[in-house]
Amino acid sequence: MPEERPTMPPVRLRTDAELARDALAAPLLARAVRLARWAERGKPVASGGALPEGQLLEATELLELAGDEDGQLYAAQAWQLAVDTGLVEIEEPAGADGADADGDGDADGGGDADGDGDGDEGAAEDEFSAVATSGEELRLITEGGPRDILDIWLDGFETVLADAAAPDLSDIAAQISESGELDLDALDWNPEEEAEFLDGVLGNLYLLTALDEEAATAPVPLPALAASMIVPEDMDEPTDDILEEVSEAMVRLDDQFRLLAPTGLVEYQPVDEALIEEVDGEGRIQEPETAQDLEDEDVSRYGMVRLTALGVYAVRARMIEAGIDAPAVGDLADKGADILLDALPGHPGPAVQAEAEQWLARRTPEEAARELLAAARGDDEAAPLRRLTCQQTLSLAGPEAEPALREVLDDRHLGGLARVWLAENGVTGVPEPSEEMVFWLTVDTLAAQLASEGDSAELRDLVRGLVDQSGSFFDSAWRVDHPATAEVLEAMGRLHPDKKAAKEARKAAFKARSRA
Repeated sequence: MPEERPTMPPVRLRTDAELARDALAAPLLARAVRLARWAERGKPVASGGALPEGQLLEATELLELAGDEDGQLYAAQAWQLAVDTGLVEIEEPAGADGADADGDGDADGGGDADGDGDGDEGAAEDEFSAVATSGEELRLITEGGPRDILDIWLDGFETVLADAAAPDLSDIAAQISESGELDLDALDWNPEEEAEFLDGVLGNLYLLTALDEEAATAPVPLPALAASMIVPEDMDEPTDDILEEVSEAMVRLDDQFRLLAPTGLVEYQPVDEALIEEVDGEGRIQEPETAQDLEDEDVSRYGMVRLTALGVYAVRARMIEAGIDAPAVGDLADKGADILLDALPGHPGPAVQAEAEQWLARRTPEEAARELLAAARGDDEAAPLRRLTCQQTLSLAGPEAEPALREVLDDRHLGGLARVWLAENGVTGVPEPSEEMVFWLTVDTLAAQLASEGDSAELRDLVRGLVDQSGSFFDSAWRVDHPATAEVLEAMGRLHPDKKAAKEARKAAFKARSRA
């Protein structure tokens, strides 16, 4: 059997147009676009596209970064992004691959023209003989649609993400032997593991956004994010070794988020430079020794990060490419009511209403109600939760849904919830339900609550209220012809705080099972 795909909670995405505007406003892509336009008439560059020093200075001035100590670095990064995404195209000189166009081994005069064995002068002339011009992707920036812009942004993001997972250049230089060979073992870098770690961190930020949209608007402290990747869930108190790993991870993440922030993927407040200066010889951030010290310390000094709307879009795209089921709110809008009612109970709170609203928007209220009610029928184990979800979704439908609700007033499965909807919408002339229907709806509702929340505090309060309201509840409840009657009564026996009432519930559950 094929493995089941991992599933993430659904996220709310902004429209393509909004995301494209965010992408164009991201510092790195905005600079890359400006440099692509600057190169439109052609700029001499080295083979591979590197800017010569003079051109780099000009690019830095163009981007108004000359006053920044890292201005040339930012300009070089923007230029590289322009090349990587096709905003800039590099036309290599003939024979740049080692042979010229006529195949004589001379790359446009770059060889020893006078035969004296001295080709240095020609090599110097050819050092910047490649030409950079604006590429086809630049036209898409101005003439293409939002999806074209997002595709370009995603391509650029992927290259920066790969750079973020790579080791620092200074670390690489330190491990080059006298013979010029790189000692990969001494570098202690596993590209797959590093990429997985960074993907996991972004996945945790994504999950936070999906599960709690309000919490996700606040940045996450870097220590908490690093700990979420390293500290085992069942560990009450982290060991010194684990804390050391967390500290090392924070240093890596600080460098990585500094690199990723200009893409627009995250909003990042870096680790305070003063704390980095306090790092010991092994390059770890010194953390407060106790929880009280951490409370007294401004936690934001240790770095704060938040996934942006553009970041949610990008991480979701990567998850889908990796075979993960990463739904977005609105994916169910064109699906049947049966699929909607099965899926909604697994959605986080805010996403439930948003998904239901988008589904309803595709149909008239009466048409939607009729489809929902038909999907809510059944005696299977999942049916009670399906009906509860149907009732919650119908609460968002307009008064025009009334005819569909009236049609099911005599239906064994739906008559009770139809009366609830009609009463909540102020409809008059609705016949009173029979006692049998009232008890059936009560059992159905309790079964749905059990399926969705288990033995929750809310269910305990509901059970207590029902029993207190009707002293003879159990005398009638065990006779209810509902598949979940015995299970519900057993749960009431577990949940009711009064021992006498709990005993009555267990007796009623036994009678229900005997009757069945």
